[in-house]
Amino acid sequence: MLRLEDLAAIARAHAAELPSRVAAFDLAGRRFDGNEKPSLMGVINLSADSWYRESVALSTESAVRMGQVLAAQGADILDVGAESTLAHAARVDEAVQRSRLLPVVRELAGAGHVVSVETYHPEVTRACLEAGAKVLNLTGTQRTPEMYRMVADHDAAVILCHVQGANVREVADFDFGADSTAMFREYFEREIEVAVGQGVRRLWIDPGLGFYYRNLGDSSVRIRHQMSVFLNTFRLRALGWPTCHALPHAFECFGDEVRCAEPFFAVMAALGRTDLLRTHEVPRTRAVLATMGTW
Repeated sequence: MLRLEDLAAIARAHAAELPSRVAAFDLAGRRFDGNEKPSLMGVINLSADSWYRESVALSTESAVRMGQVLAAQGADILDVGAESTLAHAARVDEAVQRSRLLPVVRELAGAGHVVSVETYHPEVTRACLEAGAKVLNLTGTQRTPEMYRMVADHDAAVILCHVQGANVREVADFDFGADSTAMFREYFEREIEVAVGQGVRRLWIDPGLGFYYRNLGDSSVRIRHQMSVFLNTFRLRALGWPTCHALPHAFECFGDEVRCAEPFFAVMAALGRTDLLRTHEVPRTRAVLATMGTW
C-alpha cells in the first residue's frame, strides 16, 4: 500500500479529484483553510477508561493545564471528551458528562481556545455550546437535525463522523462495501445536506477510523483499511468540505513504541490531503507535517 507504484495507481485512477479545494472558514477568531495547510486537534480525555494515558486528565485543573500545553505545542482545536469509546469502558450518563465537561470548556474557551466536545447526546451538546464550545465532534447518528440546529444557533462548527450504528459505542461489524471511499461519499452527501439545511455553515467530514467495529479487530484488516482510507481522502474533498481524521494507534504493530503510531499515520493522512488531524501526539505530529512541508 505504501509502494510508489500503489500511490501512483491511486493518483492515476482519481486524477480529476486531486485538485479539489474545500471550504475555508473563520471560527472563534481562527482561520481554518485546509487548502493552505492542515490543522491539528489535540485530545483531552476526562475518562479514566481512556487507554491513551498521556491524554487523560481527571480534574478540571489538570485538563485546563493540558489544554494550555497542547495549544502551545501547536493544537488549533482542543477536543474534550468525557466517555471513552473503548468497547469495555463504562458508559457515562449525561449528567456526569456535563459535570466533567462544562468547567473545562468554560475555562479553555474563556482563555481564547477553540474547544471541541466529543459527544452524541443532545443535552450535553446544548450545555457545552452554551458554555463556549465552538465545535461539536458528533459521534452518533440519532437526533442529528436537532444538534445541527444547536450548532448553527451558536455560530459553531460540527465534525460529521461516519458511524455505522446509533453511536460510536453501539457499532457492530463494519460494512466495507465495494469501495469504502464511495460509500463514505454517499453517506456524507446525505448528511451534509441535512446539516446545511439546518443552518450549519462550518463543518468537517470524518470517516471514523478510530471506532471499534468488531470485524476490524484483526490488526491486518484494520490497518489495511485505515491506510486505504487515508490515502484516498482527497476523493472526499471533492464534496467541497474539509476532512478530519483521528489518527489511530496500531498497538499490535508498534508495541512499546505505540506513541510513534500516530505520527506514522500522519504521513498517510498528509499524503491523502487531510485538512484536520486529531491526535494525542501534537508535537510529534506537527514535526512530521513540517518535515513533509505541509505545515
